[in-house]
Amino acid sequence: MRNKFDEQLQRLHVELIQMGAACEDAISAAAEALLKGNDFLVPAALEAERDLDRREREVENLCLKLLLQQQPVARDLREISAALKMISDLERIGDQAADIAELVSYVRVPDGSGVLHIADMTRAVIGMVTDSVDSFVKKDLELARAVCAADDRVDALFEQVKRELIDMIAADAAWGQQGLDLLMVAKYLERIGDHATNVAEWVEYSITGIHPSNN
Repeated sequence: MRNKFDEQLQRLHVELIQMGAACEDAISAAAEALLKGNDFLVPAALEAERDLDRREREVENLCLKLLLQQQPVARDLREISAALKMISDLERIGDQAADIAELVSYVRVPDGSGVLHIADMTRAVIGMVTDSVDSFVKKDLELARAVCAADDRVDALFEQVKRELIDMIAADAAWGQQGLDLLMVAKYLERIGDHATNVAEWVEYSITGIHPSNN
């Protein structure tokens, strides 16, 4: 019985890794489409988002089977419960990436204004997503906490992008609508960082039995 449980738990880990990879694909495709003005990458971001929706349902079903059929206790129960919470955040990451992709047709990124730091935000949140899932699979508490700490840098980058866009609009009011759309992109990236932080916090709960919000 335990061998079967361990096999299903391993499958859960693989599914979560694949969800994390799909998140990375969605963010990368959406951001590259935006920064390079490449509409051809938009379908890839939207397809990755649909893949995440499907995977969320599959992982949810697997978790429920583990709970109902295997009757896990203690740490195993925390791990499965945390996974159920995590997949919701991973699915929302896909939604945010799709939101960015849907703005590509309306946004032209100006040279030298906000471009660099939006790219920096993209790299930072992709790293957070990757590390949050890895911390779960590896049961690495320090890596999970590092993800939470990394969110401060993403927040700082968001504030920097916001200041850059304000300066851009102040210099040329014709950039007003474009500036607002780019600010929305930066906000979506900031939210992705928040969701990755949520994942990492549930990893900490699965390992310690204490959610950081309760500290």
